[in-house]
Amino acid sequence: MVQILGREYRVACQSGEEDDLLASAHFLDRKMREIKSIGKVIGNDRIAVMTALNLAHELLQHETRKDNSAEQFSQRLRAMQEKIEFALNRS
Repeated sequence: MVQILGREYRVACQSGEEDDLLASAHFLDRKMREIKSIGKVIGNDRIAVMTALNLAHELLQHETRKDNSAEQFSQRLRAMQEKIEFALNRS
């Protein structure tokens, strides 16, 4: 059982993943309470949707930053490789 915004939910999970499930439920509960505390969103359904949208936005931003970092790393690696090849060809 997990508790989110004061309501209990029975959720099945794989054996050994109970701690992860509880951590996820606590994280979700905290995020939903943050949205609720602002006071502009009324109703648990709307709070859940706004929380889901915020989390999806954060996830997409994180993936974009990760993709940009990987691309920058690849560019730096290619530049180093070109410098090494140039230096080897000079000698």
